[in-house]
Amino acid sequence: MPSLTSKLIGKVTHEKDKSPPPSTTHVSGNIDDVDEVDGDGQNILMGIISQLRPGCDLSRITLPTFILERKSMLERITNQLQQPDIILEANAVEDPIERFVLIVKWYMSCWHIAPKAVKKPLNPILGEHFTTYWDLPNGEKAFYIAEQTSHHPPKSSYFYIIPEEGIRVDGMVIPKSRFLGNSTAALMDGTTRLTLAKHGETYTLSQPNIYARGILFGKMKFELGDHMIIKSEKGDLEADIEFKTKGFISGTYNAIEGKIKNAQTGELLYEITGKWNEVMEIRDLKTKTKKVFFDCGKASPLKPKVRPLEEQGEYESQRLWNKVTDALAIPDHTIATDEKFKIEDDQRMRAKKREEDGVEFYPKLFKHLSVEEQLANQGLEFVIYNDHLLKHDKDDPSKVTEDVLKVAPILPGQKFEPEFEIPAYEKLKSLK
Repeated sequence: MPSLTSKLIGKVTHEKDKSPPPSTTHVSGNIDDVDEVDGDGQNILMGIISQLRPGCDLSRITLPTFILERKSMLERITNQLQQPDIILEANAVEDPIERFVLIVKWYMSCWHIAPKAVKKPLNPILGEHFTTYWDLPNGEKAFYIAEQTSHHPPKSSYFYIIPEEGIRVDGMVIPKSRFLGNSTAALMDGTTRLTLAKHGETYTLSQPNIYARGILFGKMKFELGDHMIIKSEKGDLEADIEFKTKGFISGTYNAIEGKIKNAQTGELLYEITGKWNEVMEIRDLKTKTKKVFFDCGKASPLKPKVRPLEEQGEYESQRLWNKVTDALAIPDHTIATDEKFKIEDDQRMRAKKREEDGVEFYPKLFKHLSVEEQLANQGLEFVIYNDHLLKHDKDDPSKVTEDVLKVAPILPGQKFEPEFEIPAYEKLKSLK
């Protein structure tokens, strides 16, 4: 029997609804969500208005499942990594300004990869992890590892690497949700650091904030807003891209306006305009020429590959949320809500048990940095636990690949090693 809560915020089943119960097998095919929001959505959402107060933290609010994306945040982050051809091109360029422009292009190229409806990724539970890989067009491989390293506040730590190229991304996403009346905002705190070892360069990248409009009345729509900053840590180049939100009376959706400048002299080098989900253009301020920067309509994102569910661990994202995402795909929001609550109730019980036993949670795959290390890493709180080995072996791609694959199973057929369950700080003792 469905829970009372699922009856209140799950899909309302009408007498005429005779759809069969969901299959217990995993739903195959594209897990990127359907385009439409359920017709019952607005009425369901009105049922939780009593929980909302301006400025309140949405992580404490029970949200209806119809707005949930069929991906955990740990997997959603990989949307930003689906144009590896551009970062490979940047890595091959010798001119630092041209390389920086390509880095900006790479980072701007994937914001359009998102559900067309207003959707929110599933909140990862503490200790949840996700791994994936890409077979790149040049025959090389890229690897990705992510773990939920904190629950309150939610912090998703991730690591991406192309060993043969010396391309590496270390990051953390800290979404802070706020209710703003007829809108919600996900304020995207956190740090992303891109390292190109071949050039001895590191860049810091921020994210635009995310707004969902019309959640109580009117048409639901999401927007990206505010400023996104990309900086070379050498301090010589900087991009400031403003994601413009539509005004009440004038303006348009999805517009951007940005500049690339020499941060040391203040000289403006390029202007970027257009729409982040359609066509973006770049204008060279020295030559006064304009050209297409990136055309989302002509893009061919390279989707990551994931091991089969039967090979995944209990707390790997796709296996953990499988029953929820399968129910959302049908869609059956009653089952999705009940299955989601089972996962969240289990998390609460584990947290209570740790508190009773006086035990702290420690991530398995990422290590916490000291205050001094965080300052040196532009505020990054966690890095992959065998970071020192990766740096030591950076000139040997095969050894780096071996180091990465020891962290967690990524490729099909890989088995979990016994030490996988050991907290990262304990693993480090055996690596010294």
